[in-house]
Amino acid sequence: MDLKLGINLGFAVNKYVEPRVWTKIVAEDLGLTYVQFVADLLNVFLPEDAVQAQVAEINENTAKYGLKVTSTFTSSFTRVNHFMHPDARTRKVWLDWFKKFAHMSRQLGAVTTGSHFGILTFADYDDPKRRKFIINEALKNWKELSWYCKELGMTHMVFEPMSIPREMANSVEDTKELLALLNDGAGLPFKLVLDVGHAPHPSDRDPYRWVRELGKVSPIIHIQQTEKDHSRHWPFTEEYNKLGIIHGEPMLAALEQSGAEEAEILFEISHREAWSTEFRIIQDHIESVNYWRQFVKN
Repeated sequence: MDLKLGINLGFAVNKYVEPRVWTKIVAEDLGLTYVQFVADLLNVFLPEDAVQAQVAEINENTAKYGLKVTSTFTSSFTRVNHFMHPDARTRKVWLDWFKKFAHMSRQLGAVTTGSHFGILTFADYDDPKRRKFIINEALKNWKELSWYCKELGMTHMVFEPMSIPREMANSVEDTKELLALLNDGAGLPFKLVLDVGHAPHPSDRDPYRWVRELGKVSPIIHIQQTEKDHSRHWPFTEEYNKLGIIHGEPMLAALEQSGAEEAEILFEISHREAWSTEFRIIQDHIESVNYWRQFVKN
């Protein structure tokens, strides 16, 4: 398998937002090359001149350190209803937003972009007729976006299976079904961003089964150390590796069993705002990289 080790930039949001800072951390402190840029670092709701100034600064610094932005994704502050919002005008706003985000993504060098599929409100989830309507609205918007991204020169689209029914794709079977629906009439192939720590349907919580079943259609895999039944987003330090269930050997074995030929393995580690973790963010990431370099050399 052609495996690459990289990082989702969610760790940098509100902490290391300056391009000159996060690029140096990723390249020099962590020794990584591959980057998934996140919308919370540069939200395209901002005025166009502000976005373009930041794009230029990001490109200057990624070039300086030899980094490659291969994909873009939504993040904590953009974990919203978007294509499944109950208001039609708001769904249209988010379609326009995703098109702007895709355009910016290509400027940064990304060949794919994505998000969670969408989030149903409780009112829509509890009403079967309304739930079906909103899911169809999301499918329609994602497919329109895929044709736009094809025009931009992207190679595929991605979405992330989540942990609860309202957020969609919370079991292996549901994920396969949603993936098939998205690929019916899409401009580009839809694939997955598989997060090994998401705590999905109560009867489907083996992370290695998810990798075995879906690794072949998951060109991006988010890794985090976690406990069973939780999504902790812990680092891969000695302390947390003793507590957690995600380990290199079984993860790569499951990925090989899936038939995957390539994948980007991206850290998605979060540190809560607390004295106990605030000043160990970089060191925890360094230790996490050192652990995974045993298994992924590129």
